[in-house]
Amino acid sequence: MKPIFTTSTSLQLRLFLAVIASFSLIIFDSKFDSFSNVRLYLNTAVSPLIYAANIPSEMLKGVSNTVVSRRDLRKKVAEQKDKLFIQQVQLLEFKHLKQENKRLRALLNSPVHSDQRKLVAEIMTVNTDPLSLQVVINKGASDGLYIGQPVLNEQGVVGQIVDVAATYSRILLIADITHGIPVRVQRNDIRAIANGSGELNSLNLPYVPHSTDMQVGDVLVTSGLGGVFPEGYPVATISAFTYQTGQPYAQVEAKPAVELERIRYVLLTWDEGNMSNNNAEQSDKVEVL
Repeated sequence: MKPIFTTSTSLQLRLFLAVIASFSLIIFDSKFDSFSNVRLYLNTAVSPLIYAANIPSEMLKGVSNTVVSRRDLRKKVAEQKDKLFIQQVQLLEFKHLKQENKRLRALLNSPVHSDQRKLVAEIMTVNTDPLSLQVVINKGASDGLYIGQPVLNEQGVVGQIVDVAATYSRILLIADITHGIPVRVQRNDIRAIANGSGELNSLNLPYVPHSTDMQVGDVLVTSGLGGVFPEGYPVATISAFTYQTGQPYAQVEAKPAVELERIRYVLLTWDEGNMSNNNAEQSDKVEVL
């Protein structure tokens, strides 16, 4: 039941007194700075509430930054993986180009006489017939190649051309069983014929007397006889010299100076002074005797 008579002050009066007190305190504090310590204590007391009220916002920012950071990180990792892959492929290409450059430099610096024309050719295919050791190069009659032309590389003699087309040619390797090349022992100038054995890593020297001054390790070079191969180029190294008592001839084997199973580039030469003669005389020659 609401009392009829009340002794409490009215709300308007209390509001008025509060406003007056507030203004008085503001003016008093601005003039004399008497409540600075009180404000410090009050701010210290309510600071946990301020931090607590800011926690949801900070958590939201942290989660957002984490999500964005992980997304960006995954994107950057993916980009770096792509770049690494591309660089690895480029590195392989650079290694390949470095090897190619090294081979070509070695080929062009091979001991070819200065009065000869030079042409570098690349192996295209290898003959699949196991009884015929031949390879095909990417140069032909349009480049001036001819049948019987000697073929070299930076290690020594590779073989000679046996077939010429307009844009490609076929080379008979020195290890082919139908191929023979005049050689001499570099140490003492003893002459012989090195025939192919049908195996890439072996040559035979037939009809060598067992008393001949040949030793394992002797280097065989072209003798220049026959007018096909220039003189003085490495052909092979003697790997075996054996004979049986009562037999007139020794069994002599040699290892080709060129790693025939690994050739990639070859060098074709022309003797500028005898090019026309070679074209006429060697047009029908296949085997060197």
